[in-house]
Amino acid sequence: MNGNYDLLKIIDDKMGDLSKGQKRIANFLKDHYDKAVYLTASRLGEIAGVSESTVVRFAIELGFDGYPKLQEALQELVKNELTASQRMKVSSDRIVRSDKHIFKSVLESDAARIANTLDTIDQRDFDEAVDYIINAKRVYIVGGRSSSALSNFLDFYLNLMRDDVINASTGVVTETFEHIFRIKEGDLLIGISFPRYSNKTVKAVEYAHGRGARTIAITDSTQSPLAKDANICLTARSDMLSFIDSLVAPLSLINALLVAVSLKCEDNIAEGLDKLEDLWGEYRIYSSGIKKKYL
Repeated sequence: MNGNYDLLKIIDDKMGDLSKGQKRIANFLKDHYDKAVYLTASRLGEIAGVSESTVVRFAIELGFDGYPKLQEALQELVKNELTASQRMKVSSDRIVRSDKHIFKSVLESDAARIANTLDTIDQRDFDEAVDYIINAKRVYIVGGRSSSALSNFLDFYLNLMRDDVINASTGVVTETFEHIFRIKEGDLLIGISFPRYSNKTVKAVEYAHGRGARTIAITDSTQSPLAKDANICLTARSDMLSFIDSLVAPLSLINALLVAVSLKCEDNIAEGLDKLEDLWGEYRIYSSGIKKKYL
């Protein structure tokens, strides 16, 4: 079951087959899906005036394996539409209902997102993305909004491994295109964005694809607006933590890409790192560690 923008269409298509009670649920979801996204089955049933079992049967009637899967579809539907304050409200409600300490709740959720990413990502796409990065003449990186933290991390380490890496993740849209306007066939653009998607990143991937460059999208879903112009779409699970995006799984994915590139180019990279170590030592870039205390 494709649990994102198709949900409302699925409800419309199934409407004629639903019972009277199920239709009340369907109409509530269509009109108030932003409010329904974290309601329990029993609470949704109370609001719609039906039993909890009717809500569960409604989810199955739509083609889901139960109410939790319907909830996931609702989350996908709303996560790119909620305002920051709405995101904070719904995620706060979810954490409170979990009856766990916030530290435990957040870390367990992040662990689940990494596990989900591991289960769903296509390893052949991953390997091909590594080859794209190694063989590109120039690599451009674009990540807007909170994803700029991911693009900066990728840029920092990729610059240690190869030449001609351009981080175009500036906050100004026009400056991003000033960085990438020369992109052409043989180059690579890596676009990174998660809900709420950065329009700048979407347009950058579209522009690079139109210029004949290869494109990699690092995003949350193949239904992401980045995916349509991406040669390779690598998906990592993200979610709402208050108004804060959880980017743990995307960071793990990027870390895996960097490690894979380093292992494939180990000899060349080692030579460059040895030169860097000399420079770091000469200019005392790093602290020497624990200071010795003398009596």
